[in-house]
Amino acid sequence: MSETRQNDRKGRANKRLGVTLVGIAAAMIGAAYASVPLYQLFCQVTGYGGTTQVAESAPVTVGERVFKIRFNADVDPSLNWAFQPVEREMTVKVGESGLAFFHARNLSGRVTVGTATFNVTPLKAGQYFNKVQCFCFTEQQLAAGAEADMPVSFFVDPAIDEDPNLQEVKTITLSYTFFPDEEAAQQLGALQTEEEGEGQSVN
Repeated sequence: MSETRQNDRKGRANKRLGVTLVGIAAAMIGAAYASVPLYQLFCQVTGYGGTTQVAESAPVTVGERVFKIRFNADVDPSLNWAFQPVEREMTVKVGESGLAFFHARNLSGRVTVGTATFNVTPLKAGQYFNKVQCFCFTEQQLAAGAEADMPVSFFVDPAIDEDPNLQEVKTITLSYTFFPDEEAAQQLGALQTEEEGEGQSVN
């Protein structure tokens, strides 16, 4: 009789363990699906990983603390562009609106589309570096051999003065990397082909 009870207890314990494991697995799958948008939101709110912020306008008040802003530009090898900052660095006061330009040139023989990713270093400064306007907000299209100056308007949030972890920061580097947007390029190519076909049919 005691052996039967022991077997029943083991059976119930195994069932509970099985249910628990299934629940854990389901939770992990749900977390995996949610992780990307949640991670992006986390980065935007906290500036984690050097993620910058977006603001509608610069503050009215400009402080006395001065920052040296350096600019860095890179291009993924699969995008045949030349890309570099027009100015390597500039100096701005905290809360002051800054305007910088990056120059891009399409070295290929066809229309290409690029999208820029970005971050700042030191990474902990990301939550205080705000962009008002930026070419990185949308995809950029360049015709064969075309070139363009791409602006970014920014400011350093005066709240940085209240953060003891950033008191030693005097230089912030803003970096961009352009990657090809193949989907947009394919759609553009299909549209151009369609327009050329319509032009030939009219002629």
